[in-house]
Amino acid sequence: MNYSSKIFFLLCLCFQLLHAQSKEIKFLSGTDSEHTKEWDFWINGGRKSGNWDKIQVPSQWEQQGFGSYNYGRDYVTYGKNFKFNDEVGLYKHKFLVPNSWKGKSVNIVFEGSMTDTEVKINGKLAGAIHQGAFYEFKYDISDKLNFGKENILEVKVSKMSADKSVNNAERLADYWILGGIFRPVYLEITPKENISSTSIDAKADGTFRSNIHLKGIEAVNNLKVELFDAKNILIGESQIKIEKGDTLKQIQFSVKNPKLWTAETPNLYKAKFSLKKNKKNIYDTEEKFGFRTIEIRKGDGIYINGTKIKMKGINRHVWWPETGRAVSKNIDLMDVQLIKEMNMNAVRCSHYPPNKSFLKACDSLGLYVLDELAGWQKKYSTEVGKKLVREMVTKDANHPSIIFWSNGNEGGHNFDLDTEFAKYDVSNRPVIHAHHKPGNAFNGIDCNHYEDYYSTKTILEGENIYMPTEFLHAQDDGGGGTSLADYWELHWNSKKGAGGFIWAFADEGLVRTDFNNQIDVNAINAPDGVVGPHREKEGSFYAIREIYSPVKIDIKTISNDFNGNIPVENRYHFTNLNECQFEWKLIKFKTPYSSESGFDVLQKGKAESPNIKPTEKGNINLNLPQNWKESQALLLTATDPFGKEIYTWTWKISSNNEISKQFQKTLTKEFPVSVAENDSLFILKSEEKEFSIGKKNGLLKSVILDKKGKKMTFRNGPVFVNGKTELSSIKSFAEGKNQIIEVSYKNGNKIIWKLNPDGILELNYEYALSGDYPFAGVSFDYPENYVISAKWLGKGPYHVWKNRTQGQTYNVWHNLKNSTRTGSSPWIYPEFKGYYDNVSWLQLDTAEGKITIGTKEEKMFVRLFDFYGIYGAEGFPKLPSGNISFLDTIPPLGTVLAFNINDKTESLGPESELNHLNGTFKRTLYFYFGLPDLDDEKKQFTMPKENILTD
Repeated sequence: MNYSSKIFFLLCLCFQLLHAQSKEIKFLSGTDSEHTKEWDFWINGGRKSGNWDKIQVPSQWEQQGFGSYNYGRDYVTYGKNFKFNDEVGLYKHKFLVPNSWKGKSVNIVFEGSMTDTEVKINGKLAGAIHQGAFYEFKYDISDKLNFGKENILEVKVSKMSADKSVNNAERLADYWILGGIFRPVYLEITPKENISSTSIDAKADGTFRSNIHLKGIEAVNNLKVELFDAKNILIGESQIKIEKGDTLKQIQFSVKNPKLWTAETPNLYKAKFSLKKNKKNIYDTEEKFGFRTIEIRKGDGIYINGTKIKMKGINRHVWWPETGRAVSKNIDLMDVQLIKEMNMNAVRCSHYPPNKSFLKACDSLGLYVLDELAGWQKKYSTEVGKKLVREMVTKDANHPSIIFWSNGNEGGHNFDLDTEFAKYDVSNRPVIHAHHKPGNAFNGIDCNHYEDYYSTKTILEGENIYMPTEFLHAQDDGGGGTSLADYWELHWNSKKGAGGFIWAFADEGLVRTDFNNQIDVNAINAPDGVVGPHREKEGSFYAIREIYSPVKIDIKTISNDFNGNIPVENRYHFTNLNECQFEWKLIKFKTPYSSESGFDVLQKGKAESPNIKPTEKGNINLNLPQNWKESQALLLTATDPFGKEIYTWTWKISSNNEISKQFQKTLTKEFPVSVAENDSLFILKSEEKEFSIGKKNGLLKSVILDKKGKKMTFRNGPVFVNGKTELSSIKSFAEGKNQIIEVSYKNGNKIIWKLNPDGILELNYEYALSGDYPFAGVSFDYPENYVISAKWLGKGPYHVWKNRTQGQTYNVWHNLKNSTRTGSSPWIYPEFKGYYDNVSWLQLDTAEGKITIGTKEEKMFVRLFDFYGIYGAEGFPKLPSGNISFLDTIPPLGTVLAFNINDKTESLGPESELNHLNGTFKRTLYFYFGLPDLDDEKKQFTMPKENILTD
């Protein structure tokens, strides 16, 4: 055998699958975006056009350096005269076909090609041009192949469709419009007599039913179905006779007590379908499935296996920055894991059917899926739509995770297609319309988009189940977790509330190969995710995780009479909390001048898992040791039945007053203090340090650290962030070893500066407010460009808003300064700037030295520098004066669809109202500039290291 013959023989062997008499697969392209193959390519316009070149398949041709970029809303942005780049790409690929395929059926399969696709084999058309970008299609090419020889595949792909309705439904949409063969291409080789597809309906009572589509039946006379559990043990079987020419047979039988599929219990089984001729297997195929029953009880709710469920869902585009909509099974798996990590149970495939590997991951890990026919505000024609419904449902029908078919989005519903889904889905799943206008309920479910909190309450009192398929639009830092707690409580406690789907999972940022690989989110159009383009976690990610925790714990603080009992509500639908695990830790935080962040674990233990049934309430008894109050904080971690962390809650035990005393004990040296004055300043002095206080307003004007005059540019405070202050009186006097400057203002506000012998500059202030305010407290100035990092004891590591404090936990956190603006480059999280919650002390590491600030009272927010939650014509919400603030209240954040120029957010619910203030507010701040002598401090860090609380 010569060399070329050996190669050909080996290639023929590679064409075979592991299972004899089963479908054989030969990939002509790569298997996904991580495993591609090189084909010949030519494009008619844009970059690298007019010459034959090489391209990786599957891919988007823009990401391979060809053609031009379009965002789908460009026609809106640029007007009626705008024309999309109607690029056409030509692909060529040669492949060998062995003689052993003679007499078999050979299909060429395209899992996804954008958009109109013409296929030729050896110069002959494989069939009609396929129109529609997101759908699997195939051609029988058995009669066009040269067996035992090389064959030529030619594919012509048009980025825009010749069918106007396809462009309206898919291309003129609010997302990136790309071109090319973006999903795998392969050959399916089967016997002439085969099973072309199956559709399975497996009910919770154990009834198994399947429609089995047959092709080429001549001599086969028997069809057998066998069911196997996860351990490959046979649990049931049945067989029926078939006759020549049969194209469809239905088989039905029952098994006893199957393990049911839900998002909480994703139990999967395998069905093996066999064609037999005289007891000999001619053809086998297998499908995974789950036993579960879906019901819509009109005027009541959505039921899975007889239990009402509520959707904790999110919208997901198929997306990766470098490869566009060409993705891999690793990306699909990662996305399902991230959605599950947020304690979500559902995903909407917006706005088109996804990859097979994504649905397989939803099946195996457990997510309820809305599988959607494309139709972004405009619909397919009936002629095209019927074909695409058939392709979509035929491919996806056996996934137990899919509980709804969605017929288009926001007006992109062709009502003539509503009855088409059931033709290919024997389980007859419910069909919904994902719409954005009231009064368009379908099948008893209202899916209206972007209602506010109060209109949601009204809808929930109506006749239909309410399940918004889009709500809380998460552009920039708005939406997502913002206001979610209020919305979720509405749905959880309402009979007809079915939950909903946040817009959206990931920022649709595209690596622009025409702009030095910068990531482009198309301005305000695409930064809509709760994770970044590469799945960088934003603050909303963690807020959602706490709000949607199926172990619901509301306790905010630990009181002195705490007895170790934690009230808890079980918000699982199918899982008893005795199936979960609970572990507590008692900890001590690192101090400001420790070289480390995080905490030391003093004691830990496991709590007995309580017997609390789904939707019921009870208590977790931690059985803490008697000396638990000697610790500074308590951690509680809940773990689900699969060993995955649900959430970790933290509660501070030590008060800020106690923590500040420890801070002062660090400073062991004392120096006499004095005061000097001139026409404009009081100058407080301690050893080498000087603090100048303006006589006209009582504000800190300068800080000098040593005799050489080294300055710390922390100044111009405390400025009260509400109203104007006018000096009433200012005086200086001694109080024991301390030196005091007392300032009074005409509006009743007061501040007292006190310099202590240990070098701490103490600030006491008070102010009175009555009314609604976005924020309250005081501010200082410090040059942002001098700051290196921030370390603090408090909630973190992400910034918060009044209506999104969830998801952040107590620890000593340390963030390096960055300039991240949520939703845009660079995606470095956590963001450095923002409001931080429940800060006990903060230390800024700067080019001038360290600045350490502590507080005596509880519940202090710290604002770091200038930032906005939503970026439009103006930034929202408005900021306090100064650029470092110590606040008693902070503002809520709206969404891009729920704010106006007056920054009003109250329509989003109680948490989103301004702060209703009435009274006097007092706070003590402690400032230390520079580093103390740490010889005694080092003795405090001899305990064993445990961990840093992270995600």
